[in-house]
Amino acid sequence: MNFIEELRWRGMIHDLTPGTEEQLLKEMTPAYIGYDPTSDSLHIGNLASIMMLVHLQRAGHKPFALVGGATGMIGDPSGKSEERNLLDEPVLRYNQNCIQQQLEKFLDFNCGENSAEMVNNYDWTKDFSFLQFLRDVGKHITVNYMMAKDSVKKRMESGSGISFTEFSYQLVQGFDYCWLYEHKGVKLQMGGSDQWGNILTGTELIRRKLGGDAFALTCPLITKADGGKFGKTESGNVWLDPKKTSPYKFYQFWLNASDADAAEYIRKFTLLSREEIENLQALHEEAPHLRILQKALATEITIRVHSEEDLQAAIEASEILFGKGTAETLMKLSEETLLSVFEGVPQSGIAKSEIADSLNIVDFLTDKTNIFPSKGEARRMLKEGGVQVNKAKVDESFAMSPACLLNGKYILIQKGKKNYYLVQAN
Repeated sequence: MNFIEELRWRGMIHDLTPGTEEQLLKEMTPAYIGYDPTSDSLHIGNLASIMMLVHLQRAGHKPFALVGGATGMIGDPSGKSEERNLLDEPVLRYNQNCIQQQLEKFLDFNCGENSAEMVNNYDWTKDFSFLQFLRDVGKHITVNYMMAKDSVKKRMESGSGISFTEFSYQLVQGFDYCWLYEHKGVKLQMGGSDQWGNILTGTELIRRKLGGDAFALTCPLITKADGGKFGKTESGNVWLDPKKTSPYKFYQFWLNASDADAAEYIRKFTLLSREEIENLQALHEEAPHLRILQKALATEITIRVHSEEDLQAAIEASEILFGKGTAETLMKLSEETLLSVFEGVPQSGIAKSEIADSLNIVDFLTDKTNIFPSKGEARRMLKEGGVQVNKAKVDESFAMSPACLLNGKYILIQKGKKNYYLVQAN
């Protein structure tokens, strides 16, 4: 497999230095990408770079994932308008461990010569004195060279300025590349297109300090077709950690992608072959309403990030919302998934004691929850079969009891075809 060709047809190359493709064809090449450890989870904004490492390893090369324990204490000015909050070492170490667990779902860390490795730049910088840094790194790169970088120029022009700490970031990242080149044989650094300047500082430092040849490759930053920011929802980032973004919400994010976005994402974020993707696109164009591309995309990524079981649970949860689910399916939902599915529907509360000895359904729907404005309207819809309790149709003879509680505290009421109400018993 030709790594560059694979990235090229998937639309995953923005810039690369001359000689990069030749180097990768010549020999097994160790390459790295850096990850920001300021959170204990990666998010889908990291997927493009993760998939670059996946394709690299599949092509027979050796991937390194660098967690910036040292650079995370400084902050990268690239693409940012303000200084970031700095974290201490114990928090950064914890975040590193969490990130490795997520990367293990994508990369093989036990496959011999080209096994993936995780490194932390704190390990080779913690004992490196400021004077050593000035002597061994700073003297090789001019201020003119550093000032010319877009990330620095934008901050200077913004009026907010840039601290010496963040100004020095490109030197620290350049030193990472230099250290990995010297000690791990790494000859390629990859990243998003906003990292191009920082990566080139590394190749320049390797050339000037060690007389070596090193290479750079970046992928385009992912954006939505409508110009919106990729990976952001109303509630924030879409995380890979199920505790931060449930598998149901994760699945729904991809399922709701536009046709144009799905066509791009399925190339960049899955391992489906070119032929498989083109076949899916042809089927999708014949019947766009079936959302074939989106379903294939959501399936592939949800299984990879979570599991096949989580995918099935997400599909079943989706069917409940659109009227296809059963009472049995509803009973299986975890509390987290239940709340995710019915986020935004009207909610009300009731004391558990109110239903302990059974409560007539009409009283429950009116006096206790105000789901119906009058008992007459409630009785009429019950008679017509228009009321469901936990996806099961009920009539006026039905009595609410503790057996109705989902996860020990929720009751789902459906009024008509589309109106849901979630009642919490406390």
